[in-house]
Amino acid sequence: MVYRRTSLSQSLLTFFGLTPEYRSNLFNQIHEIVFHGQGGYDYKTVYDMPLWLRRFTYNKLIEFYENKNKQPDTVAESIKNMKSAGATNNTKVQIPSYVTKASKK
Repeated sequence: MVYRRTSLSQSLLTFFGLTPEYRSNLFNQIHEIVFHGQGGYDYKTVYDMPLWLRRFTYNKLIEFYENKNKQPDTVAESIKNMKSAGATNNTKVQIPSYVTKASKK
């Protein structure tokens, strides 16, 4: 029986390996966890993680940074509201006594 080596090597099926798209997603996920984990993870630890744990960690990082990105909008709005409220208030601020110059003796 003669096997044609060229037909097997030119096959697009990757029975014993990862597809290029899967590999790209895998390494992208590992990079994101290591980079955005802020030193909490190293490459080997993330690479050796069980699949379910790596996906869980990745999704938690996405959730954290999405919430963090929403936060400045609410902070900016509250600062803007405080400034506008302070601009309408015409009361004078009293300077505390400890700020004034001490008398010379």
